[in-house]
Formats: sequence, structure tokens, C-alpha cells
Amino acid sequence: MTHSSPPPPVCVLGLGLIGGSLMRALHDRGRRVFGYNRSEETVSAANGDGYDASADLVATLTRAAQESALIVLATPAPTIDAILADVVRYAPQCPLTDVVSVKQQVAATVHAHGLSRNFVGGHPMAGSAESGWQATDAALFTGAVWVVATDDGADPQVWRSVAQLALDTGARVIPAASDEHDRAVASISHLPHLTASVTAVVGAGEGELALRLAAGSFRDGTRVAGTAPHLQQAMLEANSTALLAALSETIDRLTFARDQLRDHGTVETLVADGFRARKHYEKIHAAGDDPAITVELGTDGWEAAFRNAARQGAVWAG
Repeated sequence: MTHSSPPPPVCVLGLGLIGGSLMRALHDRGRRVFGYNRSEETVSAANGDGYDASADLVATLTRAAQESALIVLATPAPTIDAILADVVRYAPQCPLTDVVSVKQQVAATVHAHGLSRNFVGGHPMAGSAESGWQATDAALFTGAVWVVATDDGADPQVWRSVAQLALDTGARVIPAASDEHDRAVASISHLPHLTASVTAVVGAGEGELALRLAAGSFRDGTRVAGTAPHLQQAMLEANSTALLAALSETIDRLTFARDQLRDHGTVETLVADGFRARKHYEKIHAAGDDPAITVELGTDGWEAAFRNAARQGAVWAG
């Protein structure tokens, strides 16, 4: 009788909302996980809650190397370069992934450090407007989409490890190319941060009465504007090229709507287009169980086959 070997431990670098929630989710499901955060306060809070955390990056990476852990980069995009310099020095052979909301920039930084052979990027499509260890939630990823970067030349074994990590949190794995991911999230994640900020500023500009009258549409439409500004800025600027394209289209559509309202007294076109787009979104998310990708991981052309299957609604189920 053969027995499958247990999955490797996971080393999470950064214990904010996403990294901390990942630590909680894996630990609470019985997976070995330890982590690092530069804040002694965060580390103390994590340890106090029963999790294995340290404020010593070198010691954490040395342990990761000794235990052949899967390292997860869970710090803001501007910090990745400095952390990778330490990964190169202390744990260069470890498999590596990330949970940053942009994939091309992180992949390029990993490549610059010579770590591409061990790297497969990831991005859980989950979060909240809160930040820090106090906001972490073991159920944050349950039912959420977790994008696993599926670029040509990806190492199948590292890819499997990263995908299994996502599955172990209760997420659904969707393969995507890094550039395709970045264009998509610019439109459905990063752009909403800017429109939420605009809506919040315009609403607040009308004074206390407007804010007291504000109900569901204002609350929901401005939720992500409550995210810490430095975290938003780091995320948005890291995907500037794709975000500029999405923002330009938004400005064009709003300009057209403004001109139609001014010249003809109607906003019919934009409202109708928005209604159809929203209903299409609801239809996709009401479809029920997603079909599983049936292409075997690691076979010739598996990367492109995975990407194509995902575009048709399939997920990787392990």
C-alpha cells in the first residue's frame, strides 16, 4: 500500500489581512504553517492567538530552507524586491508564490532575482476594507476565486503546490496568464477603488445632510475607499498600465453620459449598458458548480490548455 506524502509546510511572509488570514486558514485546517511580520505587535498578537509567527526574517527564511517550505510573499508590492533579496540569500531553493494583486510586476521582480524556476504567482480574490492582524479571518477565502498564474514554462510541481495551497483554504482555483490577470483585475478590482474614492469625495462634498441621507448604494459603492490609503496606492500604482486603460474607458463613458444628459436630458445608454453587464455577472455567478479542468497537469501544452479551459468557466479541482 502506498501513502501520499504530507504537503510541505507553508512560510507566510507578511501577516496582514491576506497573509494573516492565510495563516489562520491553513493552521485551522491542520496544515503546518509559520510566518514572519516585521511588526513585533503583530507577531505578539499572532502568537497570542496560537499561531507560529516571528519578527526575525532571517531566522524564518532559514527555517523555510531547512523544512523545504512553500514561501508565500504576502507584503505590499513595493516591499517585494527587498524581501526577495533575502530569499535569494537564505532560501533560494524553496518553492515560491505570492498573494499580491498584480502578477506581471511581481513575476518580473522574481525573475530579476533569478528565482523564476521556483515561482508560480497567485492572487486570492478576497479581502475587506480592514487591514492588519485584527482583521484576519480563517474563512476569508472560503468559496473565493484564487488565481494561479499559468504562464508558459511554469514548473508543474510548483504550480500544483500553489494550487493545492489555495484549495486547502477553501478557495476555487482559476488558471490565468499574468498579463491577462492584470488586465482583468484593473477593471474589476482596481478601477472600483478609484470610482469608490470619487463617489466618497463627491458625496462628502455635499455636507452632513448628504452623508446622513446616504444608504445602501453609497455604502456599498464606497466600501473599498475605506481601505488604508497606503495599501490602495501601492496596489493601484503597481498595475498602472492596465489601470490607465480601464480608467480611460471609464472617463470616456462618463463623458459621453454627461454630454448626453446635457444635450438630450438622458443617461439611457450608460444605464442600459450597465444593467446588461450586471445581469451577465449575476448569471455567471448563479450558474452553479463549475466544470473541472480535465487536461493533465504537466503534459505538453498544459499551460495554454488550462488557460483556455478557465476562459470557458472551468476550474482546477486537484
